[in-house]
Amino acid sequence: MATINTKEAPVAPVPQQNDNIAHALAGAGGGILATALTYPLITLSTRAQVESKKSEASFVQAVQRIVHREGISGLYSGIDSALFGISLTNFVYYYWYEWTRAFFENAAIKSGRVSKKLTTIESMAAGAVAGSLTVLITNPIWVVNTRMTAGKREEALPGAKLVKPKGTVATFLSVLKEEGLAGMFAGVMPALVLVINPILQYTVFEQLKNALEKRRRVTPKDAFYLGALGKLMATSVTYPYITVKSRMHVASKDAPKQGMTETLKRIINEEGVGGLYGGIGSKVTQSVLTAAFLFAFKDALYDQSVRLRRNIAK
Repeated sequence: MATINTKEAPVAPVPQQNDNIAHALAGAGGGILATALTYPLITLSTRAQVESKKSEASFVQAVQRIVHREGISGLYSGIDSALFGISLTNFVYYYWYEWTRAFFENAAIKSGRVSKKLTTIESMAAGAVAGSLTVLITNPIWVVNTRMTAGKREEALPGAKLVKPKGTVATFLSVLKEEGLAGMFAGVMPALVLVINPILQYTVFEQLKNALEKRRRVTPKDAFYLGALGKLMATSVTYPYITVKSRMHVASKDAPKQGMTETLKRIINEEGVGGLYGGIGSKVTQSVLTAAFLFAFKDALYDQSVRLRRNIAK
């Protein structure tokens, strides 16, 4: 992933391995803080994605319905698995992004290239490698989180009887018992397609950051706005696949198994093209805010991660 320039920060140089881990730790910590701040929006967008068009409601109505039926805690359903998932996702992503980034930078130095900053193609390649590895490692966590966040479909409909949601471990064991290992990798294909989301996001971020660095040092405030812009563009382009992935995550074990293309066609046939964009308002808002906070927090946490690892090494 693209990172904020820290070369001017008063931190002593560290080996690349430590640098990778410091970026990974900062990314994990930033992800936890950003997700915790925006989680109610995640709940709203996830429920809108998995519910049919018949049950759609306005933003305010959706909040009121959840609070009325489940209390304030309903807006935070599944947050424990989400925080665990985002910390692991960001750790894996940042580690492999920085590893790939270092590979390209070293290759640039050896080839005698004037600038070792990543080109657009190199940024996209680094994002593709890191994103694909992250999806394969963390997909089971997000299946569990989506099941918990969405709840049973009938619970989301007006007048339906409320059923107490299962915990993280209970949901995990339930999916594993009823659907086997395949259930843990439901939606993995659209998730791999969605690797293009961070590729777009961090390519935009990287190139804008490089342009800004030619004039001055990038600050956490700059990172907030650049991260928000990159995520806005990426999420707007890839949202239909986010909906398809969520639907596949919550598909009943008794329902006919459908692949990514079949799920996409079914949504369009039953709900029209608009069905692919359910909850896009809250999702885009949440994604943009989360990305913006993540970049701002990560920049602040990176130096602390380096110092912590250096002190531990001593």
